[in-house]
Amino acid sequence: MQSRTRAPRATGRPRSAAADAAILAATREALVELGWSKLTLGDVATRAGVAKTTLYRRWAGKNELVVDAVAELFDELRLPDRGSLAADIEGVVLQFAAILARPEAACGLMAVVAESTRDDALRARIRTSVVEPQKRLVLQGRERAQQRGELPPESDPAEAARTVDLIFDVVAGAVVHRTLVSAEAADEEWVRGFTRILLVGLTS
Repeated sequence: MQSRTRAPRATGRPRSAAADAAILAATREALVELGWSKLTLGDVATRAGVAKTTLYRRWAGKNELVVDAVAELFDELRLPDRGSLAADIEGVVLQFAAILARPEAACGLMAVVAESTRDDALRARIRTSVVEPQKRLVLQGRERAQQRGELPPESDPAEAARTVDLIFDVVAGAVVHRTLVSAEAADEEWVRGFTRILLVGLTS
């Protein structure tokens, strides 16, 4: 799992990975059942079987807790090695779409994005905890494709970084819009068509 920036922890007993996992799972469960507005740290603590003070030692508030609960889901993403750039893209996009199809991912992501329109700090946390860690997939895919000779190497690091950002935005934006906004399935046929369009830009 990618490391998360959480509230400073008081000195004393070490953190329990099992407690963290239970808290994040309980948060996602509560989001699906209650929604953002009714979710409370007290309810999460009860569901997770921990004291409410345990949550406050780990997270400063509900915003931070929910973002980390959502981010943990996307940390499951892996870039498969399927032999070609096109197949690798299809594999990771299908994984992404499958995660977004889970109620806890859809509810959690939509909730934090909606709330972030009124909260700059929350928007920044979404970038650092959810968006930035997943750009590793673009970096890995590009490096692997360059090693295969499918993509040329970049000579300008700044331009290369901008390209990574753009590729991520295009992929994430398309899949989120397809699954959460349009409420359509990002099935294998759609993913193949999307990948063809993406590759036209990448290889030109």
